[in-house]
Amino acid sequence: MTLNHVDVLIVGGGLSGIGAACSLQLNCPKKTYAVLEGRAAIGGTWDLFRYPGIRSDSDMFTLGYSYRPWVQGKAIADGQSILNYIIDTAKHYGVDKHIRFHQQVKRASWCSKEALWTLEAEHGPEKETIRYTCNFLFICTGYYSYTEGYTPVFEGSERFKGQLIHPQKWPADLAYANKRIIVIGSGATAVTLVPAMAKTAAHVIMLQRSPTYVVSRPAEDALANALRRHLPAKLAYHLVRWRNILFGIYFYALCRRSPQRVKKWILDRVTGDLGANYDVAKHFTPRYNPWDQRMCLVPDGDLFDAINTGRAAVVTDEIDTFTESGIKLRSGAELAGDIIVTATGLNLVALGDIQISVDGRHVDPGRTLNYKGTMFGGIPNLAASFGYTNASWTLKSELTCDYICRVLNYMERRGYRACVPQNQDPTLTAEPWLNLSSGYIQRVADKLPKQGSKTPWRLHQNYVKDLLGLRFGSLDDGVMRYFKPTDSLELQSALPD
Repeated sequence: MTLNHVDVLIVGGGLSGIGAACSLQLNCPKKTYAVLEGRAAIGGTWDLFRYPGIRSDSDMFTLGYSYRPWVQGKAIADGQSILNYIIDTAKHYGVDKHIRFHQQVKRASWCSKEALWTLEAEHGPEKETIRYTCNFLFICTGYYSYTEGYTPVFEGSERFKGQLIHPQKWPADLAYANKRIIVIGSGATAVTLVPAMAKTAAHVIMLQRSPTYVVSRPAEDALANALRRHLPAKLAYHLVRWRNILFGIYFYALCRRSPQRVKKWILDRVTGDLGANYDVAKHFTPRYNPWDQRMCLVPDGDLFDAINTGRAAVVTDEIDTFTESGIKLRSGAELAGDIIVTATGLNLVALGDIQISVDGRHVDPGRTLNYKGTMFGGIPNLAASFGYTNASWTLKSELTCDYICRVLNYMERRGYRACVPQNQDPTLTAEPWLNLSSGYIQRVADKLPKQGSKTPWRLHQNYVKDLLGLRFGSLDDGVMRYFKPTDSLELQSALPD
């Protein structure tokens, strides 16, 4: 067991973790830091997932970093291009030299007396315990378990004689050309897989229990490409970035204000893509309003093209049982398949599934209040990066990074050793952290942190509001408390025991 100390420890080397490291390099150059990555490579989601067609479902002008312009032609980028972008950014800013691989963080303990975090990580296949200490802990592990995806229990699945695959563990050597494919699911992964596999498969069926809102968008941004021809790359990038941010805010607000109007607009577009004779009401009309769950993006209408050419089909029904050769549905119909892909979602975890304790007391993430979408009531010197649910992940993640850098610099200037948000408002009530009705969120809602009914404990899901609050707002708002070395940290949990 060895001991390593830095000012800031970043857990996770994906899009958020590399962004956090770059923010420290740019804004806190005197701070020492390290990035602990559990796997053998950086990139997070974009290195883990290798299924056919994997791509962003946000445009790269908002998914990309503000300080590293996206210069490729496609605004909706493939997974490998995004991975290369993350790797290039890490190399450009030199943060790749600070990454320690095969470090699976299991425990993090805070000691108020020393104002120090102690982390224990398992290293390599031998699971050797490596101990680290830091003054500030920044968790950038995303929101889902990297161990395995979510697969419901399907009656008779053991009888199926073909291949049964979850996209999170895609076999590198899977041969699906000229095979019959059934993709179970209707989310972002399913609508990506179906047109990609349909290019060479004999036929692909997207089997869904209920529809999702699907919106077609050009893979290339014509305005962005035109601006790049006449303006400096950075200026063009930021103009398009702000256009997309503001439109996203407007569209989300419109969905909340006039859901039926937006619903009609989306379904009219789908009908235009699939034709008046296609049963859009059955296969593409959800039971919920727009943005009650995340929408699915299909670049250049590739899913609709696959359906129109007969290479793919959508079946809306419930599974009765698996059979030796496919799936029997509740309606009595049977689907034959050589390969079944369960694009049925992810297993959400809070704070990287790390066991956290404060002065020997175990912290239950489900009983914490999230402060400004960045920190947690009663937990000192700890932040977590979490993106928007109604916009690009990186927009909120980067604001979080910049805010934490402001806090670190503020503490250094004033000689503080610790900071902790503490709720003193007895009228504050806890509400669900994420405002989506999606099944993968509802399954673990009790295990996720909560948001409060009032600012600064409330999540806005609005970039402009967060920009004003996190980048320009007061760091001493009466809720965030700061402690000097001579002070005694009297911690108060944000939620009652």
